[in-house]
Amino acid sequence: MNKKKVTSKIVAQNRKASFNYFFEDTIEAGIELLGSEVKSLRAGKGSIIDSYALDSESEIYLHNTYIPEYKHSSYNNHDPRRLRKLLLNKKEINKIIGKINRDGFTVVPTRVYFNSKGIAKVNIAIGKGKKLHDKRQTKKQRDWNREKSRLFRKQS
Repeated sequence: MNKKKVTSKIVAQNRKASFNYFFEDTIEAGIELLGSEVKSLRAGKGSIIDSYALDSESEIYLHNTYIPEYKHSSYNNHDPRRLRKLLLNKKEINKIIGKINRDGFTVVPTRVYFNSKGIAKVNIAIGKGKKLHDKRQTKKQRDWNREKSRLFRKQS
């Protein structure tokens, strides 16, 4: 029985999102891209640091995602900051819209990658924003874990 090794090429990550938000749920979504955008992502370009997702007419769109123009594209290149539609099931869309409108959650993309079949995917997280004291607690916990691992390493 051969098991295929699942590989994915991560193009962009939003590491700061886990510091700024408490994540309740994560969802893998497809993203609607133009040809020049796919080529630009395959070249390793793109940023989702200030991105967020909002609903519009019962669809979820990714705002403020930066995918630079493809250098070797012709006259019909894409706009780097255009709205990009997320490809989700109706059930997932309704779940996300309900959490955004009712509970005050925010939808933040955490990473953009190509799956093993070569299809561009986005991991989006549904979360609430952290307050300043929560961020301090997270930083203290991270520092303590780092110090603890140093102490254990010295003892061994």
